Amino acid sequence: MSTNNNIFLKKAAPFSLTALVILLDQITKSYIANNWKIGTMITDVFNNDLLRVYHLRNKVIAFSIGGGLPEEVRPALFIVLPIIILGCLCFLYWKSNDFTGVQRWAVAGIIGGGVGNLIDRIFRPDGVVDFISVKFFGLLGFERWPTFNVADSAVVVCVLVWLVSLFFTPENGKKGAAA
Repeated sequence: MSTNNNIFLKKAAPFSLTALVILLDQITKSYIANNWKIGTMITDVFNNDLLRVYHLRNKVIAFSIGGGLPEEVRPALFIVLPIIILGCLCFLYWKSNDFTGVQRWAVAGIIGGGVGNLIDRIFRPDGVVDFISVKFFGLLGFERWPTFNVADSAVVVCVLVWLVSLFFTPENGKKGAAA
């Protein structure tokens, strides 16, 4: 197998995570959306208020950012801007050989989460389906963490993995690590 094929495979393989995140995200959201009314608490998983499953909809972005924007502006910011950002991220991902293997998988997970929520923003007029609610014990001023979904989880976890990898990857190990 040629070196170019090896490079392509190393760059393409992490997109299996992208596909998995999108698939799990959309399956879970469909299940929630098709089986429970918006606003329904489905269960208190451990009967101790630690983890609840709700059916909520979110027409803004993380932490209610953009809630005060006019309805006419939201599609531009919440659909067009993420498409541009995801496009740039994909372009950078394919053009650069500076990502390590871990960073490639993290970026692929971020893309999967971004696409998962983008699908909702485009095809679900009631908003993005959120359903996981976790008790946060007053940390950072939150009694409960804002309700989220599989796509949100993938983005947060993969951003953290990517950031940690930036701090713990030797500078000389970055160049060509994915190649």
